[in-house]
Amino acid sequence: MARKPRIHYPGAVYHVIMRGNARQNIFFEDADRFRFYFLLQEGTERFGHRIHAFCLMSNHVHLAIQVSEVRLSRIIQNISFRFTRWINWRRKRTGHLFQGRYKALLIDADSYLSELVRYIHLNPVRAGIVSAPSDYPWTSHRAYIGLEPLPWVNTEWVLGFLGKDRERAQELYKQFILDGIDEGYKKEFHSGSIDGRILGEDSFADRVLTAAEKRDSAKFTIEVILEKVSREYGFDASVLVQKDKQRGPAEARALGAWLVRELTSLSLTDLGKAINRDVSSLSLAASRLQTRAKNETRIAELMEKLRRELT
Repeated sequence: MARKPRIHYPGAVYHVIMRGNARQNIFFEDADRFRFYFLLQEGTERFGHRIHAFCLMSNHVHLAIQVSEVRLSRIIQNISFRFTRWINWRRKRTGHLFQGRYKALLIDADSYLSELVRYIHLNPVRAGIVSAPSDYPWTSHRAYIGLEPLPWVNTEWVLGFLGKDRERAQELYKQFILDGIDEGYKKEFHSGSIDGRILGEDSFADRVLTAAEKRDSAKFTIEVILEKVSREYGFDASVLVQKDKQRGPAEARALGAWLVRELTSLSLTDLGKAINRDVSSLSLAASRLQTRAKNETRIAELMEKLRRELT
């Protein structure tokens, strides 16, 4: 039976679990964990999502992520690919590091985010590694209580539920954690309550499924992407198929690859077939264009214009 597609809409919050291949370790020393921190932080800057909580165990990772326009699959793919490359380089090995398909559960954040954050932060306690969550250095718990500055972790949502004064909210948060310290494994944070993909009431599921269906029904085709891009550069879309290396068509192809990769549910494989280019070169071109956009206003404005049109 085919797996159901992941539900996506801007603002969606997920409990993500990334496991080591065959449940083997993914972290071997502190340098690996700090590298993972770097990738998490860079991801928030690159893709515009928020990380509300995390926990790095030896053979798996828990994340509470709130996405924007960029789909969760793109975010996790970026992390897993780059971290695998790091580990393989450090340990002189090859092959997969993570289990093939990560777990992602869409949650009703208004009802469950606080409890999910607590569940994630208490994972080392449940595993018997420490007796108090503050004793485990590789979660966002210490950022919540003010012991470790992690500006890329968004603590405002959960602490905001507890009070407007941050210090008072942190004290209430500490008590909230203590209240759940004896809780064991909670199945609902792994398999959800509806459809195996959602944790929330029926009304929440109806709302998000309807929103996702509306977005899916408005999906752009590769042809529309190419037409939009070529129009911006003032030539016919057929130019993008040609083998020339002129700057205009090459940049347009890179922009098309960026749009496909970052903002749609289409694939670079589909784009590559349409314009006779291989996936790796398209991916590299998109990444290079995104780097240029940091310093070139023209490209950044063009990206933002097409982003608005597509979303």
